[in-house]
Amino acid sequence: MISQLVIRDAAIRRGGRLLFEGVSLDLAAGEACALTGPNGSGKTSLLRAVAGLVRLEAGDIGFGGVDPADARGGAIHLQGHADGLKASRTAREELTFWTVWGGGSEAAVREAARDLELTGLLDLEVRRLSAGQRRRLALARLVAAPRALWLLDEPLSPLDARWRDGFSAIMRRHLDGGGLIVAAMHDPLPVATRSLELTA
Repeated sequence: MISQLVIRDAAIRRGGRLLFEGVSLDLAAGEACALTGPNGSGKTSLLRAVAGLVRLEAGDIGFGGVDPADARGGAIHLQGHADGLKASRTAREELTFWTVWGGGSEAAVREAARDLELTGLLDLEVRRLSAGQRRRLALARLVAAPRALWLLDEPLSPLDARWRDGFSAIMRRHLDGGGLIVAAMHDPLPVATRSLELTA
């Protein structure tokens, strides 16, 4: 379990262009941060850097004394802008695969499906789900295989108003349990939050 995310003077360069530099954040258990900025400012790249998928040009990222490899291997969920679901699998197969891979159980699959109202959709192929249903299925992985730090890239798109509220409640529950959230957003994050703005 990690209880802190610390980013110090981070800089990222992609394709020869410096996206940002001097970015710092200190986030504690129970806190959320809305990562904002125009397209191309590096929001997704920063999330991926925290997850260990993008190298920093400068600065460092720490997890409150937890070894970064351990934190990234067992305490972080990265939910990208794309859902990352295999279209030919059923919703049940996808949710079960990712849950077990993330350390969750079959019981957790059923609980997450209930939370996201996916139970009646589990036997459908992913390709038959609407965009909002696919996003709910992708987000169900966060619930089914609990990890402390959620890195979310536009998590509320393309959810309708009802499910924006529904996922907001899930985020609040995660924070109340000592979790952390960093979310790249264009719209306001619907939970009490700090903000970090990147400029292109």
